[in-house]
Amino acid sequence: MTTPAPFGLLLDVDGPIASPIERRIAIDSIVSDLLTMAAAGIPIAFITGRSDDFMREHVVAPLVAGGLDAHSHVFGVFEKGGAWAPVTPQGLGELEIDAQVAVPEALRVAVESLAREHYADTMFVDEGKHVMISLEQHIDVPSPVFAEAQKRCVDEIARLMTELSVGPAFRIDPTIISIDVEAVLLDKDLGAHRALDWFAARGVTAERWWSMGDSRSDYLMADAVHARGIPVAHVDVRPGDGMLERPYDVVVEGDLIHDAAGAAFLRRRVAELA
Repeated sequence: MTTPAPFGLLLDVDGPIASPIERRIAIDSIVSDLLTMAAAGIPIAFITGRSDDFMREHVVAPLVAGGLDAHSHVFGVFEKGGAWAPVTPQGLGELEIDAQVAVPEALRVAVESLAREHYADTMFVDEGKHVMISLEQHIDVPSPVFAEAQKRCVDEIARLMTELSVGPAFRIDPTIISIDVEAVLLDKDLGAHRALDWFAARGVTAERWWSMGDSRSDYLMADAVHARGIPVAHVDVRPGDGMLERPYDVVVEGDLIHDAAGAAFLRRRVAELA
């Protein structure tokens, strides 16, 4: 067993790491600070609803280009726990997929056809998903326009799920930039458990953990750590949606939100290592 790191990180991607507007890492210090902490032995897990394709292009590639340390402990959990892989200096490692939580193929075909035929002006199908269905807002579509189309599309998806006799094991999850159709087992707590188990299997531990996200469901990452009796705190980078009461610390970065708050938090963690 190695000496525990002073802290570990469980990070949502859209919001605290990648700009929700540009859908990429837009603040350079986020990459450099992640690389500094990885080189210092800080275990880092990205826990996202995004696909491995998105992560490979928009998060892993900048880390590799920046010189990710060969001895670092970095892990990615995608599709809210439906797929996962290590992050290495050569890129994303071998991908594992939990096929047991995949949406029924008939539902995938029906929902993706609906989106392509009737909602292509506001959203597109994320072709990289293995177990979920994701319809994502076009970057150039104003949020109010997407929100109106999203509501209509969600109603039509619910109707399709009834017609196809899709049971309560699957749900529709509208987000600020997408519509996800997924197994109810998939969520950020499952992702956190996958990450913690992966680190533990390699003898990697931390004295405490920080989770960070922009959605109320991101608190589930800290819930998973707390349930194991490990000290944890959660950073909410979109507290305007309503901060949740929890038995652990919940913090904000002043008036900063989204990736500006994420960048400020990571910069303070780097300073803590000095």
